Amino acid sequence: MTSPRAKVQLTGEKETLLATLYGRAVDSRAQDPILGDPTAADTVRRLDYDFTKMRISPADAAAIALRARQLDVWTARFLARHEEATVVHLGCGLDSRVHRLDPGPGVRWYDIDYPEVIALRRQLYPERAGYTALASSVTDPEWLARVPSDLPTMVVAEGLLMYLTEEDGSALLRRLMAHAPRGELAFDAFSRFAIRSQRINRVVVAAGARLHWGTDAAGLARLSPKLEIVESLSALELPGIGKLPARYRLAARALAKVPAVRDMARLYHCRF
Repeated sequence: MTSPRAKVQLTGEKETLLATLYGRAVDSRAQDPILGDPTAADTVRRLDYDFTKMRISPADAAAIALRARQLDVWTARFLARHEEATVVHLGCGLDSRVHRLDPGPGVRWYDIDYPEVIALRRQLYPERAGYTALASSVTDPEWLARVPSDLPTMVVAEGLLMYLTEEDGSALLRRLMAHAPRGELAFDAFSRFAIRSQRINRVVVAAGARLHWGTDAAGLARLSPKLEIVESLSALELPGIGKLPARYRLAARALAKVPAVRDMARLYHCRF
């Protein structure tokens, strides 16, 4: 007997997490996937939602997969150096990152998102040792008290910071850096130009969401003297972009020659 599909009642910026999920699912079904996350495709099948309205193209799916893979790479490297550690996954949505990376027994992993998102996750994903889901807005300071501060900490945020105001996003990152003794950050961020151009972002428009915070390396460096940017990559120049179909690869190469466009979305790996 087929289990009933889980109903989805998410709006605004919360709804955009479904586009990210769908992009990973589309990639997983490709002949030569970039991320290769079959859990995403299985999750899409189990949701009662019309994903076609997200209008995710093959290029969109590839971009989503490339971003996720790079954040996975940075997180996996951190875990390889720290068998005992804490991972804080901000705005986790329906991402199965903890299952993809499958951290060892010395790792405590915390997924944080709105209560309705965490409730949906609990219908879809199994529990696992060392894993805790915290139902809260990431900007609420109270949830951080539930995260131990005694171990090196990896903070991951994918498709999140641009939806926060500069005040809330800056306060969140400063709070995390003050809480943990040392650690790393891996996240993507939009430029101010990308924020001004958000009307061309199909996913944001389709969800009726709004972007707020645009920043760059200089803006991030001003957050704290503890923060060191280890690596910064344009979303148009991520490792593996050569796996895209030729027309998308050539388009990305051409767009990357225009600095304002190249820097609209960047991924940052930082140490604190």
